[in-house]
Amino acid sequence: MVEMLVALVVLAVGMLGVAILFGISLHSGSSAISRMQAVNLAADIADRIRANRRAGIAPNNAYGGAAADNGCTGAGAVSCTPAQMAADDLYHWQRQLSRAIAGGTATGTVVVTPGTPQTYTILVSWTEKAGTLQYQMQVQAPTT
Repeated sequence: MVEMLVALVVLAVGMLGVAILFGISLHSGSSAISRMQAVNLAADIADRIRANRRAGIAPNNAYGGAAADNGCTGAGAVSCTPAQMAADDLYHWQRQLSRAIAGGTATGTVVVTPGTPQTYTILVSWTEKAGTLQYQMQVQAPTT
């Protein structure tokens, strides 16, 4: 009889351990998805920057400025200057960030450093239960 009670306690402790590991793995999986989204979206804006190299010379480069929906892409797109395209790229990128990372707490910034070639520092920040996390990427692109 005592052996059965001891076995039951050991089994209960083992099942509790399995439940804790399951909870930790769920949290880690969610965090990994957020990190993957941050990396993919940073690479997305980096590709947009490389495609629109004529957005200006730092510190007047449009990728370091404000985002604006200029209607440069999609149905009914209008012809845009490189600076308008950069503002449009930032607008759509920031909207993707807020949708893609859980909780809608993600923000993204691009800092342009002058030089030959210009350096773009892309920073994605988001909030999780563990606190605020960041992913940073640097890209160099010539202006011509």
